[in-house]
Parts: sequence; structure tokens; C-alpha cells
Amino acid sequence: MPLPAQRAARMLHKRSLNLSGHRTSVALEPEFWHALHLIAQARGLALAALVGQVDAARPPDRPLASALRVEALREWMPALPEMAGADGQDQLG
Repeated sequence: MPLPAQRAARMLHKRSLNLSGHRTSVALEPEFWHALHLIAQARGLALAALVGQVDAARPPDRPLASALRVEALREWMPALPEMAGADGQDQLG
């Protein structure tokens, strides 16, 4: 039986993107890739351009994959910025 980390790794889809002239890989769940594609399309951007914007805006200590997940959640959950403090910590309890 696979370990939980092995199962999770199989659920992630890795994509290679060119960001600011550098090749990088990002692994996300297919649902997040789908959401990001829809967001990019709605904004009239290529996926790589959207990822580049998120990459440029993220805090240096936040991994790119995490920043992309948060971007997808913010787009689909308008109340998210109100539920999180300025430091990104959950204020719900």
C-alpha cells in the first residue's frame, strides 16, 4: 500500500513554465490547474502570464505552488481576503 505522501504525489500534476526567462516547474492538483486556466482565460492572459504575475507578487517566503493555490481561492471565494489577516493567518478561530 502506498504511503500518504506517495499517493499525494500521484495526484499532483507537474507543469514546466518559463517565468522571466527562467524555466521552473510547479506541481498542483488538477483542480487548481483547471481553476488557474479559467482565471487566465477570464483575464485574457496565457497561463504562463498569470503564473508570472502571481510569482512577481508573492512574498519571497511563500512557495509558488502555495501562491497559485491562494490566487485560485481568492478568485473563486471573494470573501477570502476578509477571512485572512494581513499576514495570511486564518481569523476564523
